[in-house]
Amino acid sequence: MQFPIFSENAGPEPVTPVRATTRVVHGVTLSDPYAWLRAENWRDVLRDPAALPADIRSVLEAENAYAEALMAPTKDLQKVLLAEMRGRVREDDSDVPFPDGPFEYYDRYREGGEHELVCRKPLAGGDEEILLDGDALSKGKAFFSIGAAVISPDHRLLAWSADEKGSEFHTIRVRDVATGLDLPDVVPDADDNVVWNANSTAFYYVRLDENHRANRVFRHTLGEAPERDALVYEEADPAWFVHVHRSRSRRFCVIHITDHDSAEAWLVDLHGGDGAPKLVAPRERGVRYDVEPHGERLFIRTNAGGAEDFRIVETPLAAPGRENWRDVVPHRRGRLITGVAAYRDWLVRLEREDSLPRVVARDLASGEEHSISFAEEAYALSLDAGREFDTATTRFTYSSLTTPRETFDYDMASRARVSRKRQSVPSGHDPADYVTRRLFAPSPDGELIPVTLLHRKETKLDGSAPLFISGYGAYGIAFSASFGTSRLSLVDRGFVYAIAHVRGGTDKGWAWYENGKLAKKKNTFGDFIAATRFLIDRNITSAGRVVASSASAGGMLMGAIANMAPELFAGLVADVPFVDVVNTMLDADLPLTPPEWLEWGNPIEDPEAFATMLAYSPYDNVANRRYPAILAPAGLTDPRVTYWEPAKWIARLRATGTGGPFLLKTNMDAGHGGASGRFDSLKDTAFEYAFALACVGARSASA
Repeated sequence: MQFPIFSENAGPEPVTPVRATTRVVHGVTLSDPYAWLRAENWRDVLRDPAALPADIRSVLEAENAYAEALMAPTKDLQKVLLAEMRGRVREDDSDVPFPDGPFEYYDRYREGGEHELVCRKPLAGGDEEILLDGDALSKGKAFFSIGAAVISPDHRLLAWSADEKGSEFHTIRVRDVATGLDLPDVVPDADDNVVWNANSTAFYYVRLDENHRANRVFRHTLGEAPERDALVYEEADPAWFVHVHRSRSRRFCVIHITDHDSAEAWLVDLHGGDGAPKLVAPRERGVRYDVEPHGERLFIRTNAGGAEDFRIVETPLAAPGRENWRDVVPHRRGRLITGVAAYRDWLVRLEREDSLPRVVARDLASGEEHSISFAEEAYALSLDAGREFDTATTRFTYSSLTTPRETFDYDMASRARVSRKRQSVPSGHDPADYVTRRLFAPSPDGELIPVTLLHRKETKLDGSAPLFISGYGAYGIAFSASFGTSRLSLVDRGFVYAIAHVRGGTDKGWAWYENGKLAKKKNTFGDFIAATRFLIDRNITSAGRVVASSASAGGMLMGAIANMAPELFAGLVADVPFVDVVNTMLDADLPLTPPEWLEWGNPIEDPEAFATMLAYSPYDNVANRRYPAILAPAGLTDPRVTYWEPAKWIARLRATGTGGPFLLKTNMDAGHGGASGRFDSLKDTAFEYAFALACVGARSASA
């Protein structure tokens, strides 16, 4: 198959001006020629992109123009890719409804619509009500994303939140369902979730501070001004995240407080008047736990007591401290318990063993358990536990790289499984045309890295196939081997698609995470390179015919392998990449820096942590070597990975390295998640896939 190449008439590469700054940290002099790209008023830019200083804006706009010019030969291809990907999306798609009281609630899309419609129908029969129309609400806005839509217990009011800048500052409003009009209540600067009290007169939410940190829980009483909202909980330590959610029993608002190492939970009685929180167990370094209230007891998933891969305990609600925790599901090394849902008569958990997930249902009266798993070599399961407590039905979703998502309602008592929906691929998809496999690649230190593959049956694995490989490896997040329609546009063009389940995730248990963080972070990079070399050695692909891709902390992975093994790759897509590791971790004012010290280390106080990250930080290790082509998409209002990280990295690559080309593409109207509309986001994917195809084409043309 003939692949496109980059334009030879794109004009000169942009040159970012150098304004050198130096500082000494732990006796080491750091030079940063592009530090000035960090706008001093970055907090204002999060709220209003127009506040970006003109000199920085000119750099980003010049880079965007260059990226478009370089990719000009692929414009028709991008249109074809977009049409293909859009053709695999059912335009009038709808969720499987969740029963909740007298109604069933669901999201759906209208044909051609970019944003979801939040809807309900009476269970007894009747017409659909559209509670929120995302398409109408988004009109005239460059960015719009609904965060949450939470119905009140009396089903009369809808509390909903929306982000209109991409910066994840949400505004909460309350809609009268009967009239379709919003009440005067408007709560700004919140995260996306809401928990109603029992009598539908007030709700709990988390407010973000000026540095975009979720640190305070408030109770808003309907009809009151937000300035009069009651403070329920305040977290003084900037390293901790505060979240709220309603318990499945509907009795409590759970305030869950976490850092990257520990957790703490407080319960607020939703039937109580003052909303005073009750502590479950005080935070303890290294101890994680989350709670599921159940009558006069709590079920708790925890790693306390040396339970590396977690156990489930119960404790009296009246005396919930650790001294009263009693095993319900004991710890078993290698079986990672990832989630728990409590119903009146059942306890359901999602767990993973040997890198494969399963759902386990436990009869609370008898203690008898049974599990649900599947026979494919690699697959994904998610637990969608629903909104009801007094039910024997749970819901889960299954898919694999070849099998579209299928949603099942499962009766835990009868063990009957009912398929509620199978993902529709309107343009057609036959799983029998594809092969998915699970291989294990040896790492340099002897660990076996799971690698999941997808390719068409007829693709020749003789070294000629190009490879598109992804990985992540951070925060204990496992990389799911789930179905995705977009990647078929590469696979149908002869690519092999691969996932390297590297250390830093929990794909093989909690130890797999611990061995890919802090001082052991380099294992993540070594695993990815080893997995790529393994696929080359197995003749699945060849060096120089590989395009790697990941985002955010996975973007750090892309930057690290660019420095460590550039010869393996034709191209890299590093989406909203965390590449300026040292400078960001030295900047305690940034939203995520204090919480991230437990993941990467604190270079301000710890010289060893500083030396470790300085040795791998992608931006700090750019050298005069030949690099593959690199694309770095960014978001101007991104509060997680700030726009200046990829901007600085691309500028230094272009000034210091050879090879390339190096492209920076900044969405001037969006943040970490990119474009908010479902089809607008596919345009970004089409651009990235066209880049990947051009990387292979350019490498083939020069060979």
